[in-house]
Formats: sequence, structure tokens, C-alpha cells
Amino acid sequence: MTEFARRVERVSISGIRKVFEAAGPDAINLGIGQPDFPTPTHVREAAQQAIADGAVDAYTPNKGILPLREAIAAKHERDNGVAVDPENVIATSGGSEALHLAFQAHVDQGDEVIFPDPGFVSYDALTHIAGGVPRPLGLRDDLTMDPAAVEDAITEDTAAFVVNSPANPTGAVQSKADIKEFARIADEHDVLCISDEVYEHIVFDGEHYSPLEFAETDNVVVVNACSKAYSMTGWRLGWVTGSHRRVERMLRVHQYAQACAAAPSQYAAEAALSGPQDCITEMVSAFEQRRDVVLDGLADIGLETPKPRGAFYAMPKVPDGFVDEVIERGVILVPGEAFGENGAGYARISYATGIEDLKAALELMGDAVAAVQ
Repeated sequence: MTEFARRVERVSISGIRKVFEAAGPDAINLGIGQPDFPTPTHVREAAQQAIADGAVDAYTPNKGILPLREAIAAKHERDNGVAVDPENVIATSGGSEALHLAFQAHVDQGDEVIFPDPGFVSYDALTHIAGGVPRPLGLRDDLTMDPAAVEDAITEDTAAFVVNSPANPTGAVQSKADIKEFARIADEHDVLCISDEVYEHIVFDGEHYSPLEFAETDNVVVVNACSKAYSMTGWRLGWVTGSHRRVERMLRVHQYAQACAAAPSQYAAEAALSGPQDCITEMVSAFEQRRDVVLDGLADIGLETPKPRGAFYAMPKVPDGFVDEVIERGVILVPGEAFGENGAGYARISYATGIEDLKAALELMGDAVAAVQ
């Protein structure tokens, strides 16, 4: 009799989705991880023109159209100072598929994967789906990942460790020194570093650095996407890049699982990456203003919050019962344990919504704090 695969039985529906389903239809949504800005006009127009021209009626190459891969390579040169061969890029169905390819190509049955805890929900699930063993790693007080802790956690069974900066759910940004250490660890221990850089451009304090800038071997694979920087979550266009041998293995997974990313999205992404970048500046400025409103409001109601330096999340320490009280009052936020055991005692707040909604939500959070104290 056919049963379900054990690797799938070890994966459950995301705790984020459970929170959404528990909230009312008029709730203030501080749980969703996507910008509330429209996709830039020139990006939408590029997709529309490609459709009108009949350019999207057939499969594209498995790796994606060459102009898009050239735009991605140019982006890495422009933003990261790294030369990337367009042949070593795969356009994917969002950053989610890019992560999936990286895990499937590099994690074998019983291999260990180290990742931040609290951390993005996919890291644990994708490890299980690949047949690997999750090794979640607690964070520093500022919610950054300690390179020394990563190095201490490496065993002969370690296949990869994940770096996510800026980070979901914490908003933490790793320092240049940390990123250089992650690259060194990947080199010296011959372990793959999977660098999730989807929030790369949303940095308020400091700068974003990639391990790809500092690695001396090919033990770094970078995952990125247009989703956050260009408000294109629905377009599902990401990419993965690494050395030729690594990309070729990831391509074997991609060509059978996906064949190619959606053609209209590829043309849109080419326009996003090659066109004016002022849309990013405007969004980041708005997110920084919102972050400061949220931090001030959380401090006023007595919730200690490590200062997020990037992304659009804050992760305050919260008392028992707080999340339930907030949801009952019509505000969606996500309990920290949805992002790992070490997330217990925290909650994730997304400030990718308007300031007036944020202020209203903070007032209701204050009532929730009073109710559980």
C-alpha cells in the first residue's frame, strides 16, 4: 500500500498561514512579507510589450532568456563588485525555487544543514525535503548569526550553512567582518554557504555584503529575487548563481521541476534590473520611516526590540499570551516560534504597510500588553 514520503511527513504547513486563517477579514495585516508598493510602471510595461510582441508564447531556455541573465550579471558587478558569467545564472520561479534548487543539488540523505533560528521558514522544510538533517543555530542578542557558532556546529556530515542578510524574520544585517568570516569558513571547511540575499537592497544602517565577494573557492551559492526590491512578489522571478559546476547541477533539478521561469516575468525582471533604480530608494526611505515609528511605538508600550537594520521586519520580545491578544484585537502578526524554537518569546511584525495602520496597530498592541500583564 502506498504511503506518504517520510521527507514530506516531516514538513507541516507554515505557522504564518495558520495566523492568517485565525484573523478576521478586517484585521490590520502586519504578518505578510511583501512590499505594499505597486510594481514600477516601466516593469509592467516591459511585460505587456513582450506579450504584445508574442515573445512569451513559447518556452524560454531553461536558464532563462540571455538578456535577463546578462542583466543579473550586470547587477552583481554593479552592486556587489563581483564578475558573474551569465551562463552561471538560472532564472527561477521566485527566490523560493532558487533556494529549492540549491538544497536539492547539494544536500544528500543524512547531510546536515546549519541555518539561523529564528530564521526563514523554508530553510528547515527544504532540508527535510532534500532528506537532510536540520541544524538550527541560535542567534546573538542582536539577532545576527555568529560565525564562530557556525564554525563550531560544522561536522563531517555538514553539507551547507545558510546566511540570510538582511534577514527574515529579524531584520538583522550581518557586518562586513561577519560576512568575510562566513566566506572563510566555507573555504576552509569545504562546506557550501547558501547566501539568501533577497532583501539585499533594503538596508537602513550599514551596508549589505555578500560572501561571494570574499570567497576564494566556489563554495558560495547566491539566491536573490526581484520580489522585495522591486515589489514583484506576485511575478515569481528570482535567480541563483554560483560556479559552473554548481549551476549545472542545480539546472538538472530546475529543468525537470520547472523547465523555465514564466516568460512575461523574465522580461519584466530584465526591465527592473536594467532600468531606473529610484523605485528602490523611495521604498527603502519609506520603510526606514515606518521602522522608526514601530520602534518608538514598541518602546512606548514596554516591548524590548533588537533594532532591525534592514528588511521590513521587527522582532520584539513579547509576554506570554500577547500574540493571541493582539490577533483577537484585529491585528495580524506572527509568533516567533513559527520561525524556530529560539523564536519563542518573540513576535514578528512586518511594517510593509501604511503608517496610519501601524499607529493603530501599536495602540491595540499596547492594550494587549496591558491585558497579559
